[in-house]
Amino acid sequence: MKTGYTTDQIYSRCLTPSDKLLRDDGYKTETKWKKIAMSPIRAVFGKKRRVKPGSLIIVRHGESEFSVNGTFTGWADPDLTEKGIQEAEHAARLLLESGYEIDVVFTSRLKRAIRSTCAMLREMDMMYLPIYKSWRLNERNTGLLTGSSALETVKIFGETTVQAWRGNLKRKGALKAKPPPLEKSDPNWPGRMRTYADLSDDEVPLTESMNDCVDRTTVVYEERILNEIKNGRNVLVVTHDDTIRCLVKIIDDIGELDIQDVNVPAGIPIVYKFDEDLTPIKPDEGAKQQPHVSGVFLEKPGLLEKALKIQAEFAARVPGFDEAMSQTRKPMTSLERALYTLKIESSLENLVDSDIYDGVAETRDDDISVTEDDFDEGFEMAGDNDNSVQEESSIEYTVKKTPQVNVVEDMSFLPGISDVPIKKDAVIVMIRHGKTPHNALGLFTGWDDPPLHPDGREQAIEAGRMLKKNGYEFDVVYTSWLSRAIETAWLAMDEMDAMWLPIIKSWRLNERMYGDLTNLSKKMIAQKYGADQLIRWRRGYAIRPPKVSSFSPNYPGNSPRSKHIKDLRISYSESLIRSVEQRKLVLHRKFPKTECLKDCMARTIPFFTERIIPEAVNKGKRVLIASSENAIRGLLMKLCDIPESKIANINIPNGVPLIYDVKSQCIKILPDEQGRDPMEIHDFGSSPELLFQPCIVDFDDPEQFPNSQ
Repeated sequence: MKTGYTTDQIYSRCLTPSDKLLRDDGYKTETKWKKIAMSPIRAVFGKKRRVKPGSLIIVRHGESEFSVNGTFTGWADPDLTEKGIQEAEHAARLLLESGYEIDVVFTSRLKRAIRSTCAMLREMDMMYLPIYKSWRLNERNTGLLTGSSALETVKIFGETTVQAWRGNLKRKGALKAKPPPLEKSDPNWPGRMRTYADLSDDEVPLTESMNDCVDRTTVVYEERILNEIKNGRNVLVVTHDDTIRCLVKIIDDIGELDIQDVNVPAGIPIVYKFDEDLTPIKPDEGAKQQPHVSGVFLEKPGLLEKALKIQAEFAARVPGFDEAMSQTRKPMTSLERALYTLKIESSLENLVDSDIYDGVAETRDDDISVTEDDFDEGFEMAGDNDNSVQEESSIEYTVKKTPQVNVVEDMSFLPGISDVPIKKDAVIVMIRHGKTPHNALGLFTGWDDPPLHPDGREQAIEAGRMLKKNGYEFDVVYTSWLSRAIETAWLAMDEMDAMWLPIIKSWRLNERMYGDLTNLSKKMIAQKYGADQLIRWRRGYAIRPPKVSSFSPNYPGNSPRSKHIKDLRISYSESLIRSVEQRKLVLHRKFPKTECLKDCMARTIPFFTERIIPEAVNKGKRVLIASSENAIRGLLMKLCDIPESKIANINIPNGVPLIYDVKSQCIKILPDEQGRDPMEIHDFGSSPELLFQPCIVDFDDPEQFPNSQ
């Protein structure tokens, strides 16, 4: 199966539990009889050019809050500690140092493993990779021991009994031992959690032995992970202690006594390589490994633990050490640094020019004025409502009207978040990603990939908090391949305690590609091309900016993520150029070198109508979409029937959830906690009446439906 469009499509269909053809997070399984029937056909016709098998990289999640105090965890869902995040980031740096490129990621549905995965991908600048979250990679269920102190349990039952339950006794039959089972009425039984709503009661364990864990892990390994490796893809699996021992046991066929000798510490990747028969290759003599294991550690176990201890001691003694160790993952370019410094200098100049000082204010005679509002809104998108360019233009502007905004019924009167009625009907919630450093610096961003600004992170977190407070839950999340949108989705999901949700990433939800304007400011563009042309590019629906060069770092085809895109046709000219340069046949896809707003809509709207609507909305799913302004504009064009000539007049504020009620067919927003008018605190552009159209039926109106809540 491919890791691009096709895989996402198959994965999204797992959201319908009644679809018996798909199980286990979209892993299409094959029955025993079908395998037997297909064997002769595959033997004759199944031969094809073999690719070099990929590598398997296994990482144990970082330290959790339960690990610190010696609590049995199992399927309980504690978060990582700060040390746990450091361990995950360290694992990512080891992979970067060794030159490993990841193609696909597997993890469990437990928060500690998912957060470790997110921390690793953020550190490696690979947030766009598909992440498959399978309950089959969960930690072993510890039954009645879950949430209990290990020391207290030993005092009650004795060390031998507890070690037998943990499967740590080196004796025959040790892997069959199970802790006492949970009752289904127990609050620790996973079947009570929405995380496992797609599983039957029989599939949710009450307790597990190591052999039980091996059985369920074997399915995901043989059906999915091994298949990815066979097709030449490097697979990253971020999971748990016992689950890793199960995987290692399966891969190396380790006996029940010898598996007790295997221990994989947190934060140190173990790498398996395979021959053409998918047999693990034994490492060279002297490699960092453990007995019975063919995988190689990328670092000597124990070093990280000591290093983190020394780091903590340094942080306690050396002022500023923590700040120096936590520098942004993406350093500023020379241009970004210069503009950021200029912004600070301009702020100081404004202070000098203010009434606090007696000096005479000095005014610059610029064609393009940059105001504080510009920095707040940024120039990342093509249609923000900054009117600082004063020259006349053929682009028409509408007079801003104040419409009646549709506001979700206020839930603030309820005594607690847990008491808020959960909304069960199909809904589409769209969130424009939080602000980025490019917003503050006034740069066109497009497909460039800056991280969120700290203010942008707060916007994403606040969006998740408000959605949870007002009773919103989701079944699936869609986002782009851009880090700012992905992280916005992650932060909102985290705030809603829903990191386990499937998240489907598509380049078709990317921001508009600005071509040769990427990473340039409005002043730069106006100086080079003229202010009137700048306005045409920003406001015109079918006017493309200049193309970016095939050799530019801003050309999407030069990005490492380009190899994962499979649903674009081959570009003959680009293939010829790259084949000549590399002296071998290279097939290169036709990535956009520039886009007008119309081009952006041509990929965004079909993805919405052909993928999101039939696969999720029409099946009653509650959908969250985190994306960029122009991609969301495309969705709003379809949902609100906004004409092409007016769509640039709609502005999408950062981090503000726009809620499309499928039944009442209208856009709503969440109530302001301070009771303020939404039009006073948010800028929806010069034509907000096109966005906030009257609802056909307002199911949130207590006068129409007094018992709807």
